[in-house]
Amino acid sequence: MTNSSKTTAPPPSGWQYWRGLSGWNFYFLVKFGLLWAGYLNFHAMQNLVFMAFLLLPLPNRRLHQWRHWIAIPVGFALFWHDTWLPGPESIMSQGSQVAGFSFDYVVDLVTRFINWQMVGAFFVLLVAWLFLSQWLRVTVFVVGIMIWLNAITLIGPSFSLFPAGQATGTVTTTGGTAAATVATADAKPVVGDMPAQTAPPTSANLNAWLSSFYAAEEKRKTTFPGALPEDAQPFELLVINICSLSWDDIETAGLMQHALLQHFDIVFKNFNSATSYSGPAAIRLLRASCGQPSHTNLYSPAGKDCYLFDNLANLGFKSQLMLGHNGQFGDFLKEVRNYGDLQSPLMDQTGIPVTLLGFDGSPVYDDLAMLNRWLDNEKKEDGARTATFYNTLPLHDGNHFPGQSKTADYKMRAQKMFDELDQFFTELEKSGRKVMVVIVPEHGGAIHGDKMQVSGLRDIPSPSITNVPAAIKFFGMKAPHQGAAVEIAQPSSYLAISELVARAVDGKMFTEDSVNWQQYTSGLPQTAPVSENSNAVVIQYQGKPYVRLNGGEWVPYPQ
Repeated sequence: MTNSSKTTAPPPSGWQYWRGLSGWNFYFLVKFGLLWAGYLNFHAMQNLVFMAFLLLPLPNRRLHQWRHWIAIPVGFALFWHDTWLPGPESIMSQGSQVAGFSFDYVVDLVTRFINWQMVGAFFVLLVAWLFLSQWLRVTVFVVGIMIWLNAITLIGPSFSLFPAGQATGTVTTTGGTAAATVATADAKPVVGDMPAQTAPPTSANLNAWLSSFYAAEEKRKTTFPGALPEDAQPFELLVINICSLSWDDIETAGLMQHALLQHFDIVFKNFNSATSYSGPAAIRLLRASCGQPSHTNLYSPAGKDCYLFDNLANLGFKSQLMLGHNGQFGDFLKEVRNYGDLQSPLMDQTGIPVTLLGFDGSPVYDDLAMLNRWLDNEKKEDGARTATFYNTLPLHDGNHFPGQSKTADYKMRAQKMFDELDQFFTELEKSGRKVMVVIVPEHGGAIHGDKMQVSGLRDIPSPSITNVPAAIKFFGMKAPHQGAAVEIAQPSSYLAISELVARAVDGKMFTEDSVNWQQYTSGLPQTAPVSENSNAVVIQYQGKPYVRLNGGEWVPYPQ
């Protein structure tokens, strides 16, 4: 009989269930790289929780496998949340408009998101990770970096992870211990002044400042005369609302020296369109006679004295509406009527040449032909006071020439539009008619793009999109302006346009022997740069831009 001994295996240790992050290491390394370059609105705590979920030891291998499958959609959603891409709310709110895009335009937009240099950098990072992971516990380093990012979010960085000049605010933070309140948050701001910006730029302070801004704007309005004097001079007002034109676009397209820009009497160098979408921009312009409302309040009734064209109608100006397109996309024409209170019949477009097709395949009419038709109609009503709103969009992203699917070159379209406006100005000069032309672009075209948005994307109203070249030109004056244009460099917006129209509404400027341009343009209402879409707000605070998405925390706008 032989004795046999059994050896009992020791109970498994819990350490063997710590499996590391495996392929998720590369996921987090990509995020760290994008954060370093300033391309992420990184949410440190949410990423730490996700990492903890991936690291939690599970004894059951099947549970471990299920966790990885669950983590894939969660990781994708978190990655999207960490980018500056439009959120689900923004996509759903504009779903009907996106559905109107042509297939070719959708493909064009998608391809813009591909940065081949970045793709190459990710490939190098992947190879480096695969190589180093043979000898190093990469998970340890990734976890260490994640903990450090959360630490600086809470207590503030002792040294910078980011390249020189890159704001550390791309890690979402409210500023830690800096919790002073805005000086004007509880006091009533002075009517007509911009609220003070003395407190540290924490999220709480920026929210309080924004509230004080809107409270101050509610009290501001342009005072129009109750009636025109007997010696008032009839003239025609033409307001041209151009889609997709900012100072940044003009510079990028190389048109800063175009002759058109030399012909204006007044040029705004710091004019804020307050939005980056067409409908809200047109409503804001049509409501120019009151202070700047929030985006939400744009779609609520306003006082009758807020509507620029209603104020002019009360003084005998006949309101007119003209579009360089059909006004159907995004219910643009409907919004102009419902929220801009411009009820005039649409000027006839029959026979106007179609020079471009929109991103949705709709016609884009020739500007010069439209403006010449307006001029012909004005000649038939000699001596009448008219106020015309003209909206045009030849520069809109996705416009293409008939018979082609590729988006037409922006510079080519902008050059044509500038040339045509310049030619129209020449015709106006020759006509001798008394005309005040006011050009106010809706917003920029974002043709340059930045770290938050690719070229053409305008979901976030960044400063480069909302700083637009508003300008004014008088025709038929006895004493026309001489020399370079009067430049308005102070922060301005629509209220300043309404004020200039109100100051000129009696038409006496056209017949005076000399015009005091300094007096005419002095003391214009200033407006702090606040821009807003339905899901994004951008403000300038203490000389720096800050952005808030979907009602979340404020972060510095990546520069």
